[in-house]
Amino acid sequence: MSYGVRVIGRPEVAAGLALAGVRPLEVATPEQGTASLKELLATPDVGVVLIENGLYDGLPEDLRRRLGRRPLPMVVPFPGPAWQELGEGPEAYIVELLRQVIGYRVRLR
Repeated sequence: MSYGVRVIGRPEVAAGLALAGVRPLEVATPEQGTASLKELLATPDVGVVLIENGLYDGLPEDLRRRLGRRPLPMVVPFPGPAWQELGEGPEAYIVELLRQVIGYRVRLR
């Protein structure tokens, strides 16, 4: 069986994805993102769902738990556009990666 990849994103992100050749599902609010994700979960030929981070953060906690227990489709959040600088230098980048993985800030010496 062949599985497809679907993408859920806000209109400003969807335009860029469409330029890359991906047909995204455009949603304006986290509630619409939740509804679109639930529809994709019921579709048997979807193997991976990419969802913009801001929309993923708006998912109900019980839905996130259910996603963690399901083998397919894999739901993968991706970062949306950020209009701020992440920090200065490679150390700040590494500290931010560690914060995301571990869940709290660490100090590099």
